[in-house]
Amino acid sequence: MAQLTSTGSLNRDTLRLVDALIADAASLRLVAQRLDNGVLVVDAGIACQGSLEAGRRIAEICMGGQGHVALQAAGTVSGWSTNITVHSNNPVIACLGSQYAGWSLSHGEGKQAFHALGSGPGRILARKEKLYEHLELNDNAGCATLVLEVDKLPPLALTEKIASDCGVAPEQLRLILTPTCSLAGSTQVVARVLEVALHKAHELGFSLIDIVDGMATAPLPPPAPDFLQAMGRTNDAILFAGQVHLFVSGDDAAAEALADSLPSSSSKDYGRPFAEVFKAYEYDFFKIDPMLFSPARTLVSNINTGRSFTSGQIDQQLLLDSFGVTL
Repeated sequence: MAQLTSTGSLNRDTLRLVDALIADAASLRLVAQRLDNGVLVVDAGIACQGSLEAGRRIAEICMGGQGHVALQAAGTVSGWSTNITVHSNNPVIACLGSQYAGWSLSHGEGKQAFHALGSGPGRILARKEKLYEHLELNDNAGCATLVLEVDKLPPLALTEKIASDCGVAPEQLRLILTPTCSLAGSTQVVARVLEVALHKAHELGFSLIDIVDGMATAPLPPPAPDFLQAMGRTNDAILFAGQVHLFVSGDDAAAEALADSLPSSSSKDYGRPFAEVFKAYEYDFFKIDPMLFSPARTLVSNINTGRSFTSGQIDQQLLLDSFGVTL
């Protein structure tokens, strides 16, 4: 496979976004604090309320500053007025190189165990994933940023290990914590609508170097105080109503095959709210068909030939059932 490269430092470029987030912490209803070892932690919804705008900005941080995220009051789902649109003219680097939650982090055992998946440009420094064999991203920054979807502070020992794995001093590590049940957490999860399409394209064997540009949108779900329900709604927003438009190069046969295979409806597990699917598999993510994690509708345009191919459809009823809405 051809390899994708990026010049510069995504971690250094992202630092300005993190600094701006911290500077606006009060208005965004966030809390920033230094742990005893110097690691800077930004709480986006654990001991504070957070906000939609915080989630939007955190999503751009997740993308390493290589993407733009917007909140919109109109979308493709009739009667639903809160939506997220994501765009990147460097989607493979932004979504797979940075945003993808691919770094598994854990500490301790039993009830005291801490588990999280790390997103953001700090992953490039640690290089714990085989994915980077295909991306060949390099970064020599002396700082690192990760976003964790968690509802409690990480243990000090784990934060020190993260810093060590990234090759930075603890005081140069920034961790942004986004509980799924929070406004910021649900926003940054749904803002992965483009990323899930890129990840599935990679799993399908599509040439990443042929993905030139990308844009996607999905409805923002209402908040849910229960973690399982919140996780289900954020996934369903993408599975049942997410739309993605990829601009690719290459031949039409590959573009058409990608469009046909991308939608979530191609999965054997499609057809029920995600929370029900998760429960049916005894809360084991690894038992769920990985092809389920993708947008509802896809459009693939070949920039070489001018032809476009589309597949999938929005399922408004399943979406509203998940969201708990009666129209």
